[in-house]
Amino acid sequence: MTQRSTAEWYRSFGEVEARGHSPLFEEWALGIADDADVIALIDDLPPQKRQPNLVFATARLLGAPLGGYPEFRAWLLEHWPHVADEAKQRMTQTNEPRRCGAIVLALGLIAQRIDGPMAILELGASGGLCLYPDRYSYRYGDGDWLHPATGPSTVRIDVEVRGGGVPVPAAIPEISWRAGIDLHPLDVRKVEDVRWLETLVWPEQTERRDRIRAAIDIVRNDPPKLIRGNAIDHLAAVAASAPPELTLVVVTSVMLTYLTYPERMELIAAIRDLGAHGISLDGIGVRPAVDALHPHPVDGRFTLSLDGVPLADVGPHGQFIDWFVHPAGPPQES
Repeated sequence: MTQRSTAEWYRSFGEVEARGHSPLFEEWALGIADDADVIALIDDLPPQKRQPNLVFATARLLGAPLGGYPEFRAWLLEHWPHVADEAKQRMTQTNEPRRCGAIVLALGLIAQRIDGPMAILELGASGGLCLYPDRYSYRYGDGDWLHPATGPSTVRIDVEVRGGGVPVPAAIPEISWRAGIDLHPLDVRKVEDVRWLETLVWPEQTERRDRIRAAIDIVRNDPPKLIRGNAIDHLAAVAASAPPELTLVVVTSVMLTYLTYPERMELIAAIRDLGAHGISLDGIGVRPAVDALHPHPVDGRFTLSLDGVPLADVGPHGQFIDWFVHPAGPPQES
């Protein structure tokens, strides 16, 4: 597969991801796609540091004006050395608790097969906001709210249902142990880390920002165990620290895309070798064996899969779910 150019990346981001969700980012991305001078600057960054979310968030963190593209371009050209240095030190680390609306459905399917609570281990956990699916409240379409055992949560996750057949569990599965691994974990007790998490929220999305702030309050009161390091290197040791009587579930939420293909396959095999269940949210092209079982893959959406079997299409920020049933068993990814 031919790697797309930076200009194509920004055009796709503007036309597919930002359109309908952030008019400002749509304008910035399409402006950059046609701007050879700015593209040349971005192309001097390492490949994984060229992504629109990272460049835009870094610029905003450093004070970029939230105006039209000409104003943003002038600021970016003036401040580029600082933006480039900061981007090299940062990762996007989007920590969207709304994605738990999809994750909890897969957890519900696992709960049907087991007795007792689960242990959840997230790879690429960022600040740990997606390690608490049992602490949030959910509503799918026009259905009733599904609340934690302790009662309604301050984090309300409303999910648009496209199609039908969403297997909403009768109760949120019980999680008795949780941990995460991240190259650069964020500590929600630190002001600078919280600021970065909030800056990663797109400018117009005040509802997302409010939900993330509410989730931060929950996590801050009961911080998870977050291990700094490479997931492949630390997976076995962290998994072994989970209580053996619990069913282990390993979650990757839009994390595998940041690995090379051989690294992805190594990590997926390592999860399988643990005997753990694997829940994953991935874009098209990240897991070819999952894509091969997908009945209608669509670029710009994420695929929710459980143990290598695709279950649903999910909005990038968890805003909708399109559930489908596939009769095939788990593929062997290689």
